[in-house]
Amino acid sequence: MLAKELKPGGIVLHNDAPHMVEVVNVQSPSARGGATLYKFRARNLVTKQKADFTCKGTDNLDEADFSRRPVTFMYADADQVHFLDAEDYNQYSIPAGDVESEMQYVTENLEGILALIYNDECVGIQLPATVHLQITECDPGVKGNSATSRTKPAKLETGLSIQVPEYLKQDEVVKVDTRTGDFLGRA
Repeated sequence: MLAKELKPGGIVLHNDAPHMVEVVNVQSPSARGGATLYKFRARNLVTKQKADFTCKGTDNLDEADFSRRPVTFMYADADQVHFLDAEDYNQYSIPAGDVESEMQYVTENLEGILALIYNDECVGIQLPATVHLQITECDPGVKGNSATSRTKPAKLETGLSIQVPEYLKQDEVVKVDTRTGDFLGRA
């Protein structure tokens, strides 16, 4: 795969380990004949460490022998989170610390979760871009507050706290971006 074709979410081998690209910065040349540089920030899927590397657009990067499998959340205990493969019913267990940030968006019936499988081992999960979550705690909405763009804190059913517009009330369902944690709208 050429470096210029790599997008966020892509998985490549870097230093003999699979890395998922999180950020791509393109740096145009300032001189004639200069090559466009692509700066990548990626996360090692095995060790969870971040890595930065730079390539020319025509450099060839090896794709990781990697697969994504649809899974459903089963349950979480003190130190493991358990998922069930939707196709062959294999059970995958991941240390709770490795998926702590992703679990803020996972509900019991969430669809679209993908298990990241490397060498027949689940090394992480990938969430859908947006999820629908119910507001469990927030200050009451006041009539007439929809004209301004002020926000207030709201606690969602998973325990995640986000900023929502003032007009939203408790028990409403909102759409949340799983990459940034931002409120996107009513669901």
